[in-house]
Order: sequence, then C-alpha cells, then structure tokens
Amino acid sequence: MLERLQKIISAAGITSRRASEALILNGQVTVNGIVVTELGSKADPEKDTISVDGKPLKINAQRLYILLNKPPGYITALKDSQDRPLVTDLLKDVPDRVYPVGRLDYNTEGLLLLTNDGDWANRLMHPRHEIEKEYHVRVRGKVIDQQLKRMAEGIKLEDGMTAPAVVNLVKSGEQNDWISVAIHEGRNRQVRRMCEAVSLSVVRLKRIRYGALQLGTLRTGQFRYLSDAEVRELSGEPAKIISAGRPQREERPKSPRPDKSEAPKRSKKPERSGGKSSGRRQQ
Repeated sequence: MLERLQKIISAAGITSRRASEALILNGQVTVNGIVVTELGSKADPEKDTISVDGKPLKINAQRLYILLNKPPGYITALKDSQDRPLVTDLLKDVPDRVYPVGRLDYNTEGLLLLTNDGDWANRLMHPRHEIEKEYHVRVRGKVIDQQLKRMAEGIKLEDGMTAPAVVNLVKSGEQNDWISVAIHEGRNRQVRRMCEAVSLSVVRLKRIRYGALQLGTLRTGQFRYLSDAEVRELSGEPAKIISAGRPQREERPKSPRPDKSEAPKRSKKPERSGGKSSGRRQQ
C-alpha cells in the first residue's frame, strides 16, 4: 500500500515524522535507487526499496515505548559531532533502534521518552495536545512570590510570550530554593529562559512528569518499558505493544462483582400518611 515517505521513515524508527521531512528535503532518501526530495512523495514499504543515507529501511512490526531517567551530561540525539555521550548509549539491552520524543538539554536530567513508533511520537509532540510536563528546578538564592507569579502568568521571551504555567515553591533551603514548573509548551530551553527572565539562576533542572507519567523511583541512568495502558493514556489513542522479551507489569486481579440476583433487597420505608413528598428528583 502506498504511504507518504515521511510516515514510512518515521514508522521504521529512524526519527520523527517532522525530522523525516528534513531528510527528504536534504536528498538523503532514495526509493529504488532514485533520490526523492519532494515532500508528499509516496512509496510501498512492502514492494519498494527505501533507503536513508544509503541504508535500507527495516520496518519494525515491534513497537517499543521507553521511559528513561536521563542523567546530566548526555545528548538527546542519535549522533553528536563532538562525540559526547548519547542517551541511546544507556539502552544497550533494547532490541531495536529507538529515538527520543522531544529533547532534554545536555545538563538537564529526568524523564525522557524514547520510541520507534513515529505516529505515537508525533501525537505527543504536536502542540494541539498540550501535554503538560513538570520540572523541579533548584535555583541559587531565595525565591520571592513576585518571581513565581510572573512565571505563572507568562513571560515575554525572544520568541514571544509563554503560556500560563503552574509554578510553586517546593522546598526552601538556606542557600538554594526548589521550585516546580509545569508547562505544556515545548520551546528550546524554555524553563531555563523563564527563570533567567525573572533573575533566577538555575543550579539543577530535572523533569519529573510527562502528562500522567511520573519518574517515580527509577534510578538515574535506568529505564523501563511503558505498559499498554500508559501508552494509550498518554497519546489518547489505542496502541498495541508487542512484547520484546521484557518483564510485564503485574496486574492486580479485579475483585469479582457481586451477583445482583444474590444482593439483598432494600426494604421500602413506610410511607407517611397524608404527608407531602420531599420533591426530590431521582437521578
């Protein structure tokens, strides 16, 4: 079946659909040996030979969804010209190639999602979904209420006003304070720039939540696979995960519902003679 090239490349786990468009425009994609540079071009992944940078695509039937606790000092990319450590270096046991959903800066740590499902990644990153991400930020010095209020109401940055955010003081220390910042935008270095705009110097920045997903007790540098329920909840659409030989979460057995036929019947209250009804509507 004919499909758009960027969708095929994304489905192969090479990169996101948007980044796949850049590969096409840069002349890095060929179909049956012919370079394709026009967006919207289609191919049949079952019949055509599609290559990126000279390497034939391998269409993965297996979909992987990973939550990584990224340490500081790692690049959120698949390659780096300076040979710095990559987040994918922490995924040695993952059977197929995956790529990051969005990014965390080199010195930012915490919750990072990776997948080889391009459609799923595209839904998560699309602005219309407004998925909220929460960060814990340690700042130098003491925070005042006016600074938190300005960040919460929106701040004018070089690329425009930020959307309203949820900003709270988490912990007050002698020399440093911790604040929580929850945003649904995905601008470059947004939390750091918001702090700088109100004269707060960031000492440490950690993402602890992505939508309903919590980082929890996952150790730094460790990862886990998402459950099917987590994948569906985060994207808002059904998704089927094929096991990759990984341990599955233990589901608690549901308590059986009582048989209505065996449930005791409630006795009716005696009606008051000559009294008015309460006028209460039944739901």
